[in-house]
Amino acid sequence: MRTRRSLPARPLVGLLLVALAVAACAGGAAQLVPIGAPVPEQGRDSFVEDGAGPTVGGDTTADDTTAVRDDAKIIRTGQLQLQVADVAGATARARAAIAAIGGYIGSSQISREGDDIFATVTYRIPSDRWDEGLEALRALATEVLYEQTDAIEVTSQIVDLDARITNLRASERALQAIAAEATRISDVLEVQARLTDVRGEIERLVAQKTGLEDQVGYGTLTVAYGVDVIAVTAAVERWDAADEVDRATASLVDVLQGLASAGIWFGIVWLPILVTLTVFGVVLLVVLRRIGIVRRRTPVDAPAPTEP
Repeated sequence: MRTRRSLPARPLVGLLLVALAVAACAGGAAQLVPIGAPVPEQGRDSFVEDGAGPTVGGDTTADDTTAVRDDAKIIRTGQLQLQVADVAGATARARAAIAAIGGYIGSSQISREGDDIFATVTYRIPSDRWDEGLEALRALATEVLYEQTDAIEVTSQIVDLDARITNLRASERALQAIAAEATRISDVLEVQARLTDVRGEIERLVAQKTGLEDQVGYGTLTVAYGVDVIAVTAAVERWDAADEVDRATASLVDVLQGLASAGIWFGIVWLPILVTLTVFGVVLLVVLRRIGIVRRRTPVDAPAPTEP
């Protein structure tokens, strides 16, 4: 009976490196990117809605341009500040309008200052119906106070992530094949450690790609709702002559009540104390004079007039 001989450590390591290199080449025409290398950031999208899309080469037909537009992966974001007549009613109509085109509310916040209500709502709008959502929200406002939209193309980032994920999965399959042939414990542990690193990197890149695709599929629009009233008009509407008279009368009553309270306290508390202290002082002075401690002052006798 023949026994299976284990592969030496050095040939196994060499075979491992060769297998990884072959697996990396198996990615086809995809660009090879080292594991852990950062995904290159892209600048703002140069795509213009009413103009010609990006072209490749010198001669590009209308169909090719349309294809390039359709294949572009664009993340859309924006901000709106709307003046509305009724914040609660406007937010309710906006929710219905966004839901009708397949969107949803990502987050919302409502605050109150006096009688005024302010709301900030973040909508996730399908990218293919972005303009429709903008128009529906603008229609709710009596005036659009602020608007800003951005479009960032991430096509190359997603393509790069696809290539890196493909290469890593090929490396994973190669490592699994090597692990199946390894018989020494040290070799198995080395291959398993490498497999763990590769699988972790695959999961990270897949999550990154999923997040980008979600942002591409649904644009993010933050809308602030408020009621803007002219200050003079608001001041006139809030002023009430009868209310001012009531408040002035209440203030006068408070002042008179304070004076009356002070008089009551003086007559009941402080006046008896002052009278008592005065009587005590007079008695003490009389006693001191009688025992000779305090003498009554007498006027100095004036000199007798001299005869001329």
